[in-house]
Amino acid sequence: MEVEGKVALVTGAAQGIGKAIIRELLENGASVSLIDIAVEKGEEYKTLLDEEFGEGKAIFIVCDVTNQDQLTDAFQQTVDHFGKLNIVVNNAGINNEKNWEKTINVNLNGMIRGTYLALKHMRKDEGGEGGLIVNMSSLAAHTCTSGLFSRSHFIQRNLAPAPPPLIATQSGSRACTKLSQPNQQDRERERAAHVPGLMPAAHQPVYTATKSGIIGFTRAIAAASEVGQYGVRINTIAPGFVNTALLQSIEHEENMGEYYKYEANIKEMMNHYGILEPLIVAKGVIELAENDTLNGAVMKITVSAGIHYEEYGPQYQAKICNSAISDFFAHLWTDASY
Repeated sequence: MEVEGKVALVTGAAQGIGKAIIRELLENGASVSLIDIAVEKGEEYKTLLDEEFGEGKAIFIVCDVTNQDQLTDAFQQTVDHFGKLNIVVNNAGINNEKNWEKTINVNLNGMIRGTYLALKHMRKDEGGEGGLIVNMSSLAAHTCTSGLFSRSHFIQRNLAPAPPPLIATQSGSRACTKLSQPNQQDRERERAAHVPGLMPAAHQPVYTATKSGIIGFTRAIAAASEVGQYGVRINTIAPGFVNTALLQSIEHEENMGEYYKYEANIKEMMNHYGILEPLIVAKGVIELAENDTLNGAVMKITVSAGIHYEEYGPQYQAKICNSAISDFFAHLWTDASY
């Protein structure tokens, strides 16, 4: 998919990763709908974007993703304003172990609501034009589960020989990316992160559960899209620690509750694995948009390995599933025992 000329809706768009995604989409020629509950931040960012990219390229809609009516209206406003919808990024998220039900409602339920609304507007089998959905997960989920299902690799999935991985670096006030080969120590750290249970997120079990749920839901709905021929690709991004306000939530007892006492532990993990800048996550969204072969992919982003993918691919899983369903019914119709 060419991003230029497309319309994207991003939740949690007024801060952190969402802000970076919005800017990257605009720089690649898309029009954007900023969805966020933070009124002042959203309006300020919209004004800044108007000055930089021109009025009419971005709209801001105040919306709480836990409110079905508000989110439904936000999607409809976006389509009414721009005339179409091609890309949806379900990025809104919080980290609040004390109010864990809210964390589930924002992170997991909000993502599910956003995915179903996106499908409502984009499914080709229901009159839409197709498109892309990206759901934001986290390595907090993946490091505890990936080894149970598959092995990961460090190279990007390209038909051509893979280049060295992208590494996040800091340049002035903005992050940039450069091509760099991780050293042996980096590789050892990366491998360690994929041993099940070696790096459990002891300080945020509910947050981890929501991010695990995002991966499971995304891969399942991507398989459904493949089998049902929705014409919509659905992928997830699981970054490591990212330099956002969410990362600072561990320093506040009102967020972490009884797990506040593990603050030192998580800071040690940050020092060990490093912290990404939001820009590289935003670039991951662009890559998922431009690579039409990716459906149900889990893009992982770390300081040592940059952008890379989990080995399994739902395109294979979906084809196997589709074939199995066809074989089952063929057997059902031809076997007299039924």
